[in-house]
Amino acid sequence: MAKVTVRYWAAAKAAAGVAEEAHEAATLAEALDAVRGRHPGELARVLRRCSFLVDGDPVGKRAHETVRLADGGTVEVLPPFAGG
Repeated sequence: MAKVTVRYWAAAKAAAGVAEEAHEAATLAEALDAVRGRHPGELARVLRRCSFLVDGDPVGKRAHETVRLADGGTVEVLPPFAGG
């Protein structure tokens, strides 16, 4: 299991109530499951609309189960942003 920092932005930050937190997970799917477990409710709904960066790289349409996390890495949770 990798220790990663999950950083929340905009609506995700508001729903989580924190800007970032540590989680242990081997894949992005595991990290997101841990996030949902810690923050049930609104954050789980916001996550359905989010895109993700793992160590600065966009996840895009890759299955979250296939995105491996590195120890000391960062997952950025990016809700859709309004404006240009």
